Amino acid sequence: MNPQFRRESLAAELKAHGIVFVFLGKELGARSNDPDCYKDGKVQFDRLAKTKRFREGVERVLQGMESYRVALLCAEREPLACHRTILVLRHLAERACACAISSSSTETEDHPDTLQRLLRELELDETNLFQSRSDRRSAPLTGLPYRLAT
Repeated sequence: MNPQFRRESLAAELKAHGIVFVFLGKELGARSNDPDCYKDGKVQFDRLAKTKRFREGVERVLQGMESYRVALLCAEREPLACHRTILVLRHLAERACACAISSSSTETEDHPDTLQRLLRELELDETNLFQSRSDRRSAPLTGLPYRLAT
């Protein structure tokens, strides 16, 4: 649909501007080749996050952050519909990475704020006294299908 965003075109354009492009779709993508990551034909993020390939992808991003300013790209305009928000950034944030999400050239949202918005969107009780904020945020991520309704 958007040939300018195909991997080869994007890599060439970024290189022309002095930006390094590394494709990690096999490691951090939401379409795993591992049948154990699926339930009823839908990828299960909690299963995907436990794979060796995914963990290696997260480590690769963390290593890259030691030398570079890193941006993870996606075509999704709404961060709640993007697996990077729901899956990848969650695991980077657990490793004490400050993550922000940009949905336009002028709008950004800190990852914790995006997760709070997800809880509201899914109408999950934010006042549960028996769960920590971290537990409430993790609950909807277990078993979420690849796409959320927007």
